[in-house]
Amino acid sequence: MNRNRFEGKVALVTGAGSPRGIGRATALALAREGAKVTIT
Repeated sequence: MNRNRFEGKVALVTGAGSPRGIGRATALALAREGAKVTIT
């Protein structure tokens, strides 16, 4: 994927508290692509 695909975007990801969950994986992927990520 393009590393700047979400540059300048903000993402709110719920369910990212589990170290092995899909929420955490999603948050990490969005951050890698340039998004500012807020997790709950």
